Amino acid sequence: MRFNRLDLNLLLALDALLEEQNITRAAARVNVSQSAMSGMLARLREFFEDDLLAAVGRNMELTVLGRQLVGPVRDLILHVHATVGIRVTFDPARETRCMKIMVSDYATEVFLNKVVARVLRDAPNMTLDLVPLADDAAEKLRRGENDFLIIPRHFLDPEHPQRTLFEDHYCAVIWEGNTQVGDVLDAATYDRLPHIAPMLGRPRSPTMEELLLKAQNVNRRIRVVTADFTSMATALVGTDLVATMHTRLALACARRLPIRVLPLPYALPPMAECLQWHRFQENDPCHIWLRGIMLEIGRGMPANGELPKSPHGANALETMPAMRLPALETA
Repeated sequence: MRFNRLDLNLLLALDALLEEQNITRAAARVNVSQSAMSGMLARLREFFEDDLLAAVGRNMELTVLGRQLVGPVRDLILHVHATVGIRVTFDPARETRCMKIMVSDYATEVFLNKVVARVLRDAPNMTLDLVPLADDAAEKLRRGENDFLIIPRHFLDPEHPQRTLFEDHYCAVIWEGNTQVGDVLDAATYDRLPHIAPMLGRPRSPTMEELLLKAQNVNRRIRVVTADFTSMATALVGTDLVATMHTRLALACARRLPIRVLPLPYALPPMAECLQWHRFQENDPCHIWLRGIMLEIGRGMPANGELPKSPHGANALETMPAMRLPALETA
């Protein structure tokens, strides 16, 4: 099919070329030979009257026009996918799609496990692909590579719709045999003791609690770095390390590990965990159904003050302020 003399079949090739900036990788991406992709690039150059990709040394770089086409071409393809995917009716029991969700191990532990159970029950033929959270999460969402992103509000992409799922406070976690800490963890002890903290993605980036602590000029002496949130509680057992963790996750870990969960000596604002999706999927019936389940489960989560306490010294958390979920907002 042609539109204004352009063979619309070339749009997928153009998107791959603009993204990969390499003929061989672009060919593999759309499952054609390298020579076929070279021919497509020649036809695209003729239509746009521009090289689109220019050789610079041993690499290829986008021309000015090529850079200008990246966003519009990707949006056009996503819009087409969203349009042709619309169905008059939607039956979760018969749905066979694979829905890709980028999510941290923290959100999987305290929230998404409930979503998985619900989907397996109501949509037995649907597949959920849980992708680890990465630095390029917003870019992957913009490119339509993930259906949903579960991420703190601070990191949301303002161009796409989002809703709040739940909130969580921060707490301190230590090994129950840590003799450096009494009934209360004061600021002086918190600052003096070695810390364990996660750094996510490639390159490794600080998480939300690190940003909040630095905003208060609190510089922890981080001696151990992990690649996720959950492993902190395991790794500190038998040491004097201190972990700053989400309360929901800390209490879940305390039910299976010999750790103590204590209030932080610094007042940090609660963290809001949010759900985000691409604006072109706003009216997709499958997306509407799945995000409805996630929002329903988020609304039903107990406030921090109502969470069941662990048997390992978590009673100190009873002094923490109770937290209520705010009204869910749209973008």
